Amino acid sequence: MPQEYKLGQLEAILFAAGEPLSVPQLAELLGLNKPQTWELVSLLQEEYQAEKRGLELREVAEGWQLCTKACHHEAILQLANTQELKLSNASMETLAIIAYRQPVTRAEMEAIRGVKVDGVVNTLLEWELIAEAGRKETVGHPILYKTTKKFLEVFGLKTLKDLPAMPDILAEDAAKHPRQLSLLDMDAAEELEVTDPHTETEEQN
Repeated sequence: MPQEYKLGQLEAILFAAGEPLSVPQLAELLGLNKPQTWELVSLLQEEYQAEKRGLELREVAEGWQLCTKACHHEAILQLANTQELKLSNASMETLAIIAYRQPVTRAEMEAIRGVKVDGVVNTLLEWELIAEAGRKETVGHPILYKTTKKFLEVFGLKTLKDLPAMPDILAEDAAKHPRQLSLLDMDAAEELEVTDPHTETEEQN
């Protein structure tokens, strides 16, 4: 089958998916092996680099996704202004705290924001932008929260290390609490003592 046809198939699959697809997933859908699929992905990515194209093929959350180009950001904002606002400022502020300081408890979020976050956290959980990440080894064993793969997809990030510079308010908090885990140091995540609620239940039984 001509390469041009397979290239069209790849574009159609990525457009229809609406979410990142890995090379193994694409290879299975296209009926090709991984090297052939990588070649098609590279060709399609190169085609989208042309100035006349409004989209680009971007690696996001360990997969490939069709996204709008950054140079068309203003036009996209005009569209966004006509649609329902998905997240409030309070939600965005809380999400930023979770993203940069995860895994983090509600009490820790409230200490930084200075207000209750119960409603906001529930909203973020509903939108699947955050998820529970076990329980912290401290009094009361409060639930810890982290961002999800959907968070990476929504904000167009390949990994958490692609986050922009930490906001001043979080940088100040990090300076006050140097031992608290920052998501900018992903290797340190394994050192944090976290109790999985499911494991804890099994041990009690």
